[in-house]
Amino acid sequence: MILDVDTGVDDALAILFAVRHPGLRLRAVSCVAGNTHVDAVVRNTLTVLEAAGADDVPVARGAERPLLAEPHDATHVHGQDGLADLDLPTPIRQPVDIHAVELMRREILASPDPVTLVPLAPMTNIALLLRAYPEVAGNLERIVFMGGSAAVGNATAVAEFNVWHDPEAAAIVLGSGVPMTMYGLDVFYEVALGSEDIDKLILHTDSGANLAGRLLRHRAMASGGDTRIPIPGGGSIGDAGAVCAVADPAGLTTRTLPVEVCLVGEQTRGQTVVDHRTSTHDTPPPGRGTARRIDVALGVDRERYQRLFLDTVSGVTV
Repeated sequence: MILDVDTGVDDALAILFAVRHPGLRLRAVSCVAGNTHVDAVVRNTLTVLEAAGADDVPVARGAERPLLAEPHDATHVHGQDGLADLDLPTPIRQPVDIHAVELMRREILASPDPVTLVPLAPMTNIALLLRAYPEVAGNLERIVFMGGSAAVGNATAVAEFNVWHDPEAAAIVLGSGVPMTMYGLDVFYEVALGSEDIDKLILHTDSGANLAGRLLRHRAMASGGDTRIPIPGGGSIGDAGAVCAVADPAGLTTRTLPVEVCLVGEQTRGQTVVDHRTSTHDTPPPGRGTARRIDVALGVDRERYQRLFLDTVSGVTV
C-alpha cells in the first residue's frame, strides 16, 4: 500500500493505523498540499511516522498547489500546524530526495505484488503520476480514495474538500480506468470513538497510541456536537476509515455506479456526480454516457471499524 496524504489530523490517524495493522505493508507516503502547505505536510508526516516507530517508510514531497485551481487550506479545521497545534517535536529525519511522483512510480513498479494506492488528499500527485507514467496502472490493484460524496458536500453544498481542492486532478484519476473505491462523506463521519476510548488512548504508554488519542480529542472538541458523528462528544477517525476499508473491505457496503467530477459552475465545481438511476428507460443527459463506474461506499459497519481502529492503534493483535 502507498498513502498519499495532506497530513492533517485524520491523515495522521490513517498513517498510525496503516503502520500498525499486521495485514498492511506501507511501502511509501507521498505528500501534497491540501489541509496545509506541502512543507508542513511533509513535516507532519515524518513526525507521525516517528511517533509510530516507522522510521523506515520513505516520505517524499509532492505538488505544492492544484493543477489549475487556486490553493485553499483547512487549517481552521486541523490547526495552524495541521496537527491540532499539539507542539509536537520536530522530526529527526528528512524526506527522500526525489519528488513524490517519482517515489510512487519507483515503489509501484518495484513491488512484487499489485499495490493499493490510497489517496487521502487532493489527488494532484496521483493525476500527475498516471499522466506521466501510465505504465504504473498495470501494477495497481485498486485506488481507494477518501473524497467525494453521493449526497451533500462540506467545502460547498455539493462538493467534498479533497475533490473540490483540485477537481481537474480528481477527474483525471476517476477517468483512468484503474479499479476504484470512493470512501466519501456518505460514510466519512460514521466511524468515531467515544470519550472513554479516547481517554484510554491518551493514557497509553505507547507514543503512537497516545498521539492518536490526542488527535481524536482535538477532533471531538472541534466537532462541537456535529450531528453527523454518531457518538455524542465523539471523535471521528475520518480518513483512517478508508484505510480500515483496505484492511477489512467486508465492513463497507458499496454500489458500482457511474461517477464523474463537475468542473464548471460556482456552486457545482468539485461535485462528484453519482448516478444512482437503475431504470433502463432513463436516458443520460448529453455528456453523461461516458462516466466511469466505480465502487461507491454508501454504508459502513461503524462498530466493526471502531474496534478495528482501536485495537490496531493500541497494539492489540487483530
